[in-house]
Amino acid sequence: MTELLQAQLGDVFRIGLIIGLIITAARTRAVTGIALPLAAGVVFIAAIIPLTTSTAVAAPFWMQVASGVIANLILLGVGLVLWTLVEKLRAAKG
Repeated sequence: MTELLQAQLGDVFRIGLIIGLIITAARTRAVTGIALPLAAGVVFIAAIIPLTTSTAVAAPFWMQVASGVIANLILLGVGLVLWTLVEKLRAAKG
């Protein structure tokens, strides 16, 4: 399970999708809120990657999705911290 999680944390496609999710959620925050779109996006990304990519992973689908949710939450946490820092620096400058 840890090898699968490490592979998912280093997946460039997953990282790009999480960055896109953060940007989209930030832009639509006033209309849709922030928690529900992020939660739905995390689950969607966790399920769509194993369904669409053909890798030689021997883990069952449910394990790939479960570890994908964990990896996505870790990446989302890092991304939100960085986004918050950028927003605070922008507010402090001007």
